[in-house]
Amino acid sequence: MRVRIRTMHRRGHRRIIGVLSAALLGTAGVTALPAAAAVPHAPAPAAVPHTTDAGRTTPAPRLPGGLAAAPPMGFNNWNSTHCRAEFNEEMVKGIADLFLTKGLKDAGYQYVNLDDCWALPSRDANGKLVPDPQRFPHGIKAVADYVHSKGLKFGIYTSAGTKTCNEAGFPGGLGHEQSDARQFADWGVDYLKYDNCNNWGVDAKQRYRTMRDALKATGRPIVYSICEWGENKPWEWASDVGHLWRTTGDISDSWSSMLAIAKQNLPLAQYAGPGHWNDPDMLEVGNGGMTDTEYRSHFSLWSMMSAPLLIGSDLRKAAPETFEILSNKDVIALDQDPLGKQATVLNSDSGRWTLVKQLADGARAVALFNETDRPQRISTTAKDVGLPQAAGYRLRDLWQHRDTHTAGDLSATVPAHGTVVYRVTADRQWAHYPPAVEPGTDGSPLVEAGTAGGLRSTVRNLGGTPARNLTVTLNAPQGWRIKATSPATTRALPAGRTLTTSWRITAPAGTKPGAYALPLTADYRSPGGTRATAALPGTAHVVVPPPSGTADAAELPWLTSSNGWGPVERNSSVGEQGAGDGRPLSIGGSGFAKGLGVHAPSEVSFYTGGRCTAFSARTGVDDEVGDRGSVGFEVWADGRRVAQSGTLTGADAAATIDARITGATTVRLVVTDGGDGIDYDHADWGDAKFTC
Repeated sequence: MRVRIRTMHRRGHRRIIGVLSAALLGTAGVTALPAAAAVPHAPAPAAVPHTTDAGRTTPAPRLPGGLAAAPPMGFNNWNSTHCRAEFNEEMVKGIADLFLTKGLKDAGYQYVNLDDCWALPSRDANGKLVPDPQRFPHGIKAVADYVHSKGLKFGIYTSAGTKTCNEAGFPGGLGHEQSDARQFADWGVDYLKYDNCNNWGVDAKQRYRTMRDALKATGRPIVYSICEWGENKPWEWASDVGHLWRTTGDISDSWSSMLAIAKQNLPLAQYAGPGHWNDPDMLEVGNGGMTDTEYRSHFSLWSMMSAPLLIGSDLRKAAPETFEILSNKDVIALDQDPLGKQATVLNSDSGRWTLVKQLADGARAVALFNETDRPQRISTTAKDVGLPQAAGYRLRDLWQHRDTHTAGDLSATVPAHGTVVYRVTADRQWAHYPPAVEPGTDGSPLVEAGTAGGLRSTVRNLGGTPARNLTVTLNAPQGWRIKATSPATTRALPAGRTLTTSWRITAPAGTKPGAYALPLTADYRSPGGTRATAALPGTAHVVVPPPSGTADAAELPWLTSSNGWGPVERNSSVGEQGAGDGRPLSIGGSGFAKGLGVHAPSEVSFYTGGRCTAFSARTGVDDEVGDRGSVGFEVWADGRRVAQSGTLTGADAAATIDARITGATTVRLVVTDGGDGIDYDHADWGDAKFTC
């Protein structure tokens, strides 16, 4: 029976395949059996903990001790290659070479790990796993030996089911644990990722403990990664089973996926520690679906959460910016800190996150993370993050690699989707460092080409000594005119004081609409003469006023867009993850030639410049997902919600939404997930129109 599997918009795409595999067995006339005994060669229930004849309870057996004292760091091919032909022996060896030539080994990365599709679909006559001879002509041991020759470690993948997660049906470990573990040990495997597909309903604790015991019996130290997607809350029971456990479904290379997974993992801080780590899945840094700002946030959050740092991009093709992010030793040091404390959430108000991580030397790592699509000021204090009272504190910016001091305030204006990470220490020598100054602006200016716009900047001295000879500069693209209309310099900015500057900004006539870099810098000197610089990466948007009359939203440029899966589409459904792969818009059997196709959660913003009076659309879940999915549509004008649809499902007809937007400078079209997650949430703004 051929079943068409569509919609990789589910984050846990491997989970879908596992569930569908069970469904296929049922439709083929095979009854899925819930008990381990129903699976050929199924393991007997593991006795963990077990009771002796005398009635005494003994500790559960553990894997070899001393492993994963810090979160594992390395590489896994899945996010960049999946099962494509490029995943082969030469690629794996090339990655090992790059660990040395690009300084990744020196930065702490150790493991070069294979994911699914390394084996043939069938075992040999003796029940042994067989490496694919086309991908790995010299076998797995030869590849492991090569990796080891570089001073690195080698990892492999299988599933705690009868087959792995790939639909080709590669053999899993269920019922073959002892044999497979022995093979892995003989090949020189140092790390096993054990997935959860095609598990026949066998108890997860039993399946993962059985492989634990099989690995232990080999006598080889093997880091054991439990990948059961957090379905059975492994953080509550797996600290004596594996060294790390997945807490979420699969990550994808998008801002919304990364953010959702971080939010799932952050509340689990109490369960992480040396030898037992929460795993929010692999890194997507460098795969192209996010900006460098977003990738820095991704890497910062994973390091603050003491997550395994497994590179998921093809390092043979990676840009210098990718290596710069992955090799940031200051940030890596937080992840690898020997105390092993996962960061906790101090505050998360209105998308402004403050995360705090206790470090072994008594310092605190503080991440100021801006979830929103616009710059925001985020602040806390040394006292609030748990540091002792002191006259001053050393403040190291881990992305700027710069040391300053603060009298106690920890704050920054953080760009949209950005993260500022500080290492803060109570230091008696605090005055030896320049005072920290905090540059900020009142937003990202909207500029009509040829017409002057305005911006206000601030520079605040957070330190305990003056910032001397301070000069503030606003930089714009060539040809733009920038003029300070109030003072942008001062001989001395005292501790706790702020310099405010107003600017006039003019983009040349004919400048194309879009976002343009508008960085703000503050140059100054400490009382001792040390020069320092603080910078804020800003943005200006060149905008075009909408035409008079009625305008289709799909024909207008948008200021910003974010989408839960793939890009926002013009005049088609969102389809799959790629651009332009959707279908004609259709809701409840009604088609729409014009409109926007999105996937929850989504936000598309437009510049209306006070010239429009109304917005209207026909809204609903696109027919391509059948009767599944549930979403809500909202219209916001200048930060105020002016219309909403209520919850709509795939079974509903198109609903009309009308909004009054008279005088609004910007309008945002927002789609929420309906409160039940984002699976199948393909949403259409059919016949979306502005009246101006």
